[in-house]
Amino acid sequence: MAIQPIEEKEWLQLAHLGTAKEAILFSTPFCGTCKVAERMLEIADTAGVPVTLYQMNMNFSPSLRDAWKISSVPCLVLLRGGEPVRFEYTMRSVDHIYKLLKEL
Repeated sequence: MAIQPIEEKEWLQLAHLGTAKEAILFSTPFCGTCKVAERMLEIADTAGVPVTLYQMNMNFSPSLRDAWKISSVPCLVLLRGGEPVRFEYTMRSVDHIYKLLKEL
């Protein structure tokens, strides 16, 4: 499954039930590091992770940005049942991201 672009309003309307495993990559369009993080997530996804992956433009996500106190991009937010369990700002390697997503 590919990384799904999603807007804040859409994500807030989704029903996050039970132990659904999700991850949101917060990024901005002109951030080079964000492009690298997106590519790393795509590779990890291709390797097979049991997580629904989303990408959100932080410039248009003020509610989540403020509620979750996201301080910079890229930021990978790992969620269980719609609640954040981890914020990852350093995209060290594809292997690191893959392990984070597998352990979620």
